[in-house]
Amino acid sequence: MYHSISYTTFHLPERDSFSAHHTFSCGQCFRWEPQEDGSWSGIVRGIPARVRDDGGRLLLHTLEGTEPMWRSYFDTQTDYTAVCAQFPDDPFVCSAVKFGTGLRILHQDAWEALCVFLFSQCNNIPRIRAITDRFCTLFGEPIQWEDRTYYAFPTPERIAARNPDELAPLRAGYRAPYVHHAAQAVCAGEINLDALEQLDSDAARREIMKLRGVGRKVADCFLLFGLHKLDAFPVDTWIKKIAAFHPAEFDRWLACPYGGILQQYLFYYARETGLN
Repeated sequence: MYHSISYTTFHLPERDSFSAHHTFSCGQCFRWEPQEDGSWSGIVRGIPARVRDDGGRLLLHTLEGTEPMWRSYFDTQTDYTAVCAQFPDDPFVCSAVKFGTGLRILHQDAWEALCVFLFSQCNNIPRIRAITDRFCTLFGEPIQWEDRTYYAFPTPERIAARNPDELAPLRAGYRAPYVHHAAQAVCAGEINLDALEQLDSDAARREIMKLRGVGRKVADCFLLFGLHKLDAFPVDTWIKKIAAFHPAEFDRWLACPYGGILQQYLFYYARETGLN
């Protein structure tokens, strides 16, 4: 069993705040679960943790010696107050940013982000969560921590070695073969996920779209959430609805600095309020 440390505070840039609810509920990740005590539990890169926010502070309970990974994961070096000040000054953007106060773009594991957003195609968040949970439970390494079993995200090697028929219990439909093919491509060296992070967004997008099932929306989600390319602007159904409501402003939103962060505020606000 892992040994843990007490809650520790991550100091975000001055004036920034953190909201676990907004960050974990905004559709960018699918493995954090709310707990009765107000914390959220999850596992990242095989390291389990509990997270809560207290007056805008990020409080983390996890394994000793893992703080650098978590600082990167929670993007603690980015000043979100300064970023949001660069967004277009119009009423809808201001409402979205205010609604999502404390939301931060997570720097997720690239392989996990690729798989999860392949699962996300033509899907809703509850089903994405369910498929991802089955994927990890069936093929991930079990990890005991705080009297609970967590499951690490399955490695590409473990998935590539499976017969595609073994993915049937995921009930992921046509998406499962895409994930199996991606695993084989990574293991064969056809796609180097670490190398993609060093490329600019356009080049990384072209490379990842060589994989089966990776269209522009999945590619941009992968860039934003897996490679932390903060200029990537995924366009899904909700963003298309926003564009239809705000055609005059939309091109400016697409072109603004840190468009990926803006996109997530817009997406979350629209989805939660129904554009009312």
